[in-house]
Amino acid sequence: MASTDYYRGHLPVLEVLTIVTDPGETAWVAQFNAMRAAPHTYHVLVIVNKTTDRIVAVGTVFMERKFLRGLGTVGHIEDIAVDKKQQGKKLGLRIIEALTYISENSGAYKTILNCSEDNIRELCPFTLRSFLLLTPV
Repeated sequence: MASTDYYRGHLPVLEVLTIVTDPGETAWVAQFNAMRAAPHTYHVLVIVNKTTDRIVAVGTVFMERKFLRGLGTVGHIEDIAVDKKQQGKKLGLRIIEALTYISENSGAYKTILNCSEDNIRELCPFTLRSFLLLTPV
């Protein structure tokens, strides 16, 4: 994700998940900078359509530090969203795979993906890393 992604349509893509209130560019950039100021904590990935220069898919993994497992870390995959016009192309799955890789290579002892029952059924046919836990919301 880049600080200019406000104009690439980051928020409209998230609208497939829930109601999204546009805080305006200044507040969006402040949030971006706050997340960026916590190194190795937030990893936000976007897929951009090169033709339109618009975001078509997005997802986040954030790393939670624990007291368990020798001060271990858990990765939480959140906010996987794909533009309605781009759904069915496995873009969400690609984001999940990339975020799982980031979590694994950041030393997480497990990665959790919270999603709806329908999405769990859709993801189950695919091979995901063995430590990725699918938990219904």
